[in-house]
Amino acid sequence: MWIIILLLLIAFILWNTTLIGYRDKQTQRLQTDESKVFCEMARSITYKQGSNTAILLVHGFPSTPAMYTYSAKRFHDAGFDVYSPLMPGFGTDPKDLEQTTFTQWFDFICRYYEDLRSKYETLFVLGTSMGGLMTLKLGEHYCNSDKEPDKLVTIAAPVVYNSFREGIFTDKRQYIARTLALFKPSINVRIITENSKGEDGSDQWYGYGGTFIRPGLSLVHAMPSVRKNLGSITCPLFSIHDVNDRVIPFKNLKIIEREQKSPNFRSLVTTMGDFNHGRHSLLSYHSIQASLTDTILDFLQNKENSDAQT
Repeated sequence: MWIIILLLLIAFILWNTTLIGYRDKQTQRLQTDESKVFCEMARSITYKQGSNTAILLVHGFPSTPAMYTYSAKRFHDAGFDVYSPLMPGFGTDPKDLEQTTFTQWFDFICRYYEDLRSKYETLFVLGTSMGGLMTLKLGEHYCNSDKEPDKLVTIAAPVVYNSFREGIFTDKRQYIARTLALFKPSINVRIITENSKGEDGSDQWYGYGGTFIRPGLSLVHAMPSVRKNLGSITCPLFSIHDVNDRVIPFKNLKIIEREQKSPNFRSLVTTMGDFNHGRHSLLSYHSIQASLTDTILDFLQNKENSDAQT
């Protein structure tokens, strides 16, 4: 009997940790209904000025375009047309996100990207956290094609969630998430329009709180394939991560550095001070957003990026 119990335990662990046989059940195309946003700050950001250069800003999970409020204006002042779309399921009601998947979010971003690519001579993409993962996947999908992005920037992009081999443990609850997802899509989800305990800009965060089990499982499942294909990114890539990131472990940057093959790659390690926030959504923080936006603009506007890592 104990052998059967042991085998069942091993099967349970492997089923949860490897996600073998997992697939996104929800794959139909979605559009964002911004008439349902929970506040004005959750809306898409769009700045147009007739430029031939545009930047696409991809928000994180479970955030909104508000994370780019400062930098979007700076990119516009630098002469770019700026687009930061609210993805389907985000910025409206947490129950909306429960019914969506990474497949649907990425399909939305691909269609949005392709529309911009057809309109602009130069197109950059910048993403934070999940948006950074999507930015890497966009590069893998479109590099070496007629829709290739001109340059990519990632901030705190995850390519590994939990891994004994890499020594990365983002959230150990993920080891039972697949089982929990059979019974509950989320736990204690809510809308957040401010964080009274935050500071340095983190107090002005707009998105969802709580634990999104099913959507989170879909996001984690997407990471291995993105990591596997990092070597297919051939356009200039700039990856940024804070060494003390409390949300996505810093070791993810080292994996990107090691496994990407862009001939024009640059990385930047930030070291933020002692703030009451996650050191994760870097362009949201007042103490670093100006200097970091300057650095990103230097990378985007420099036609001859150095091959050396920084």
